[in-house]
Amino acid sequence: MNNLNFFKFIKFCLVGFSGILIDFSTTYLLKEKLKISKYLANASGFILAASSNYALNRIWTFHSKNSNIINEYSSFVLISIIGLGINTLVLWILTDKLKKNFYFSKIIAVIAATFWNFLANSLFTFN
Repeated sequence: MNNLNFFKFIKFCLVGFSGILIDFSTTYLLKEKLKISKYLANASGFILAASSNYALNRIWTFHSKNSNIINEYSSFVLISIIGLGINTLVLWILTDKLKKNFYFSKIIAVIAATFWNFLANSLFTFN
């Protein structure tokens, strides 16, 4: 990884941190306060965070000048949905199969999805 990609990854992670705040607060509100299924709460938090992350990554991380925002956003969302699949699979394995704490498992799931999202968005969405 060259210096430019390293700094983009750092920016991507910082943007992702803001997404984590959105994701966790949404998940907590839906799961704990509104008693919605942990998987639906998780998906809702993840999608809200992905939308916020798209806007911030487009502007700050990748400095995209692509005028076709619909295609770019669609690519970002598709990659995020695949990331959501990775996130949910990791969450399911850790909570249901290995009986780990939900929020600890969610942190691990977010880390796994972050690597996928950065690589795929670097190669496809913002290339």
